[in-house]
Amino acid sequence: MTANDVRVKLRRLGSPERAEASKRYFKTGPGQYGEGDIFYGNRAAEVRGLAKAYQALAEDEILKLLRSPFHEERAVALLILVRRYPKADTAERKHIYDLYLSHAEFINNWDLVDVSAPHVVGAHLFDKSRRPLYTLARSRSLWERRISIVATAYFIGRHDFGDTLGIAERLLADKEDLIHKATGWMLREVGKRDGDAERLFLAAHYPRMPRTMLRYAIERFPEAERQAYLKGLI
Repeated sequence: MTANDVRVKLRRLGSPERAEASKRYFKTGPGQYGEGDIFYGNRAAEVRGLAKAYQALAEDEILKLLRSPFHEERAVALLILVRRYPKADTAERKHIYDLYLSHAEFINNWDLVDVSAPHVVGAHLFDKSRRPLYTLARSRSLWERRISIVATAYFIGRHDFGDTLGIAERLLADKEDLIHKATGWMLREVGKRDGDAERLFLAAHYPRMPRTMLRYAIERFPEAERQAYLKGLI
């Protein structure tokens, strides 16, 4: 069982048409956030299926996939780590967490962050200091900043909102649209569970929130209330 076995299956299952569509969807053109990323053109279900089938892959083989130029190979590697984390003992969980963050440069598109950060970084820090998230939120790396906010989805699912709101406040001035979307998404998730907590945050910050962040945050609000926020009438 090797990384090359996974690679062969991804290539066999891939589609040139889907690969071209993925290049457009994930913004791989010059100067775009996914510049230079390449694809086999696999469906998400195929990638998840291979992660399940190869979850016993040796760590050095996982790292070969994680360091690959092919998007789907990196996705398989991350999903293997996601599958392993909850089954691991304390020492191995710490190792997976450290491995993940030490390879953050390869977790370099929004979908790769979103399928993995809550289940590795969020899960690991739930009963520990959250300070590493605030360090990530100050990173020059777009992807590390996205990890910082998306990881808190794990906390939100357990009705723990403080760090989501704290990191969201630190990301208000971020220049990247992908951070605006992720932050608004997490605020919306808080609001699904505690509307008052989200509205208190909005009351303090919405006039200076980037428009995309605000739109994502209030997407599920009643239409009249949503329009009031958009028009600055709250």
